Amino acid sequence: MAYFKLNVNGKQQTVDVDPATPVLWVLRDHLNLVGTKFGCGIAQCGACTIHLEGKATRSCILPVSSVENKEIVTIEGLSENGDHPVQKAWLEHDVAQCGYCQAGQIMTASALLMSNTKPTDEEIENAMNGNICRCATYLRIKAAVKTAANS
Repeated sequence: MAYFKLNVNGKQQTVDVDPATPVLWVLRDHLNLVGTKFGCGIAQCGACTIHLEGKATRSCILPVSSVENKEIVTIEGLSENGDHPVQKAWLEHDVAQCGYCQAGQIMTASALLMSNTKPTDEEIENAMNGNICRCATYLRIKAAVKTAANS
């Protein structure tokens, strides 16, 4: 066990965990930030996506020892009131069905729009590739990203 200082959603946090503990489990089990979901555990589905230094990052295989003092944003930190343009577009397009993948989808989409404010359809598809939605709402996801880009 070791102490790690984390910057999560703009707050300094200290956790005492094994250095190899994935960030996903630190967030969920130690900081009670359960919006980030466990999907596959091998960084293939996107349910665990967070922002690390502003980039969409899969947290299920990311050891906590590699993120000390780096800026981490979870779905809970994206906006205080669920009023981020991507979140609003998600509601407008009625994207969620079961909802399990949505936090990861939203975090990936918002990271894309931070780096590219007017993505093409192809750029949206490339950025969102690998975020699996078992309900197959991919067309609504793309439409919501486009709406958020135009906000």
